[in-house]
Amino acid sequence: MNLSQIIKTLVSEIKLTEVQAKIFLHVVINGKMNTSKISNDLKISLDDATQNSKKLVELGGFIDMPNDEFEAMHPRFTAVNMYRKMCEREQKEFKKNLNVDNIGVALEVSYDDARTKYNK
Repeated sequence: MNLSQIIKTLVSEIKLTEVQAKIFLHVVINGKMNTSKISNDLKISLDDATQNSKKLVELGGFIDMPNDEFEAMHPRFTAVNMYRKMCEREQKEFKKNLNVDNIGVALEVSYDDARTKYNK
């Protein structure tokens, strides 16, 4: 699964906006960061970075940290958690979704690399 496929899956299966999907991927791949860095890295307004990052906390994608910083939990857990919350919002039955599971599998090495001092 490449990054564009992951974005498409986050939008189609979990109902994130494209901006939310890009922010989520950026933090998963690069580690904890503040909204100013998200804004600069993704070339979006600080307001967009802040609003969408806070929304990702509500959607189960990010952990809310002090000082406008955001972090993701392990992607295998987070992808399923966001999918479960989407099912609750839309009153759909929560069941196994291989597309969602594959997001976590595809991102776990990048997630771990960004959070250890022993990057490959």
